[in-house]
Amino acid sequence: MKNSNLLAYFFLAPALILMGIFVFWPVGFNTYLAFHDYEIAGGATTWNNFANFKHIWEEELFHQAVKNSLLFLLVVPPIQLFSLLIAKLVNNKLPGMTFFRAVYYIPVITAISIAGVVWSFVLNYTGMLNAILSSIGHMFFLLPETTMLEIDWLGNPHIAMYSIMLFTFWKGLGYYMVLYLAGLQGIPSEVEEAAILDGANAWDRFWKITVPMMKPTILLCTMLSTIGALKVFQEVVVLTSGKAETYTALFYVYDQAFKNFNFGVSAAAGLVVTFFCVLLAALQFRFFGEKQ
Repeated sequence: MKNSNLLAYFFLAPALILMGIFVFWPVGFNTYLAFHDYEIAGGATTWNNFANFKHIWEEELFHQAVKNSLLFLLVVPPIQLFSLLIAKLVNNKLPGMTFFRAVYYIPVITAISIAGVVWSFVLNYTGMLNAILSSIGHMFFLLPETTMLEIDWLGNPHIAMYSIMLFTFWKGLGYYMVLYLAGLQGIPSEVEEAAILDGANAWDRFWKITVPMMKPTILLCTMLSTIGALKVFQEVVVLTSGKAETYTALFYVYDQAFKNFNFGVSAAAGLVVTFFCVLLAALQFRFFGEKQ
């Protein structure tokens, strides 16, 4: 028994060492910097109590950034729902399902910089989205034949954030679909076959069998997408560069560190973002996790 425990620790050790170097040490050093003034030239640090936290508490820009990051959480429920539904559809043993799985997964493996450039063309004044909406308007006589929509999806402060959410939805759908697909394939087929014999319809089987047995996967995917929404950064950089009211909390952290060289304030803001991530993860475990 002891030998098997030692063997388990032996195999866990490399992963724990890497986590210590790349996760625990950066978090610890970030916490240290949050309470200090840091000079990048000489590397000197000076204890300043809670001055960095007071700075971000009083700064309107940080409030707006946190508000935008929390607004981004709106993308979490639809991306989870549609990912689960698509996983359920492509889990059927029908011809061509491998093709559909690949199609939905392609956005995940596409570099975000390339996808962002393509989507910036789709969402500009004369882009594909305006053309499609104009065609629909012409088809249902909602727009005159000579009129084309010219909505600035990424430049209008009222809708730019929602445009980035749409991009994130498209980019992340396949990732969560694969996780749900793995969970679905772990459900014994005998369970669903027994339910069919008992006369359960598709909705009953989905709601009373699939969802309860997929609960751990749903919790994992929801937690990952929640943390991802709070940490949204690359999408903002490639689509708007933080303009048009799309300045997020992590963009603020980046700006303070690498543009203003105010590493203490950046670390304090990063600690606040980490706090929100941990808080929401704990709440999700509390309400959606297993009771025992």
